[in-house]
Amino acid sequence: MDRRGVLKGVAGLGATGLGLGLGARPRRARAAEVTLTLHHFLGPKAPAQVSFFEPWAKKLEEASKGRIKIEIFPSMAMGGKPPELYAQARDGVADIVWTVLGYTPGAFPRSEVFELPGVHRGSAKATTLAIQDLMDRVGADYADTHPLLIHAHAGQVLFTVKKPVRALADVQGMKIRVPSRSGAMLIEAWGAQPVSMPVPELPQALSKGTVDAAMIPFEVATPLKVPELVKYATVGHGGQRFGTSVFIFTMNKKRYESLPADLKAVLDAHSGKAIAGWIGQVWDDIEPPGVAALEKAGGQMITLDATAQKEFDARAAQVVERWTAEANGKGLDGAALVSAARDAVARHSGGA
Repeated sequence: MDRRGVLKGVAGLGATGLGLGLGARPRRARAAEVTLTLHHFLGPKAPAQVSFFEPWAKKLEEASKGRIKIEIFPSMAMGGKPPELYAQARDGVADIVWTVLGYTPGAFPRSEVFELPGVHRGSAKATTLAIQDLMDRVGADYADTHPLLIHAHAGQVLFTVKKPVRALADVQGMKIRVPSRSGAMLIEAWGAQPVSMPVPELPQALSKGTVDAAMIPFEVATPLKVPELVKYATVGHGGQRFGTSVFIFTMNKKRYESLPADLKAVLDAHSGKAIAGWIGQVWDDIEPPGVAALEKAGGQMITLDATAQKEFDARAAQVVERWTAEANGKGLDGAALVSAARDAVARHSGGA
């Protein structure tokens, strides 16, 4: 089957001959003019597919009056490994991909600012809207593709298999799965050992003891059944998260440019700022059921007290300083990026 072809043929008859009355003529369903493939690394029942990709695809199909169709390929069904997804969009292996910055560390230096602890405040919606405000600053990271949405999730929770974490000393020496380069910096600042791996590999790593803990949100933990593999989940004082991950929902540039102008307009109307608030809210709404799943599995939710939070905040500040220095070394104004990102997140969080 040609998954990338256009004009995939006319659909079958809407009624068979035996079902027609005298004089009735068969109706033909309108075939899609453009079929776009969407490739991602999570399973077909993951919240990302059920609550984002499928509704988004339906909206596009309806808005285009059936002229655009999205074929979704979960679980790396089109081949390759999760770290290869961005290159697949860039090179045209897939029309659209959804992936995370952390799978290609250092490749998106501007956008990393939103993953830093102390920038993200715990709301996927606020940070996702903030990213849209700063696309003029971070958009150069994606110059070789056509971004549809750069967004965040609700933020990292520290899931631990055996040991509860109530203070900084409790994480010393732990092997912790990290989602990103800045996440690895944070784990190192804690005095623990960062372990990088694509998230689909996490359940096996937890069950075999390859890692002692993981930094992921409940949105990811629940479909991977992480609550059944751990005993504790820790968040910061007041529900703060330990940074977040930035996700890339992007399209092959040539494929986008090849679309008729009216279909480009449909796609544009379902991209960027137009969908940022919706998707951010989707990610925020996924978290409470995840907490319930942890409790149902017998796990314990831990919230740091104010004293413990100060210890973690001090280490987070070290990470921001380190990241800023590295950004400066790449010719970026790291301090200005951090300040702008914090201001934008604060603005969408209801104030400073």
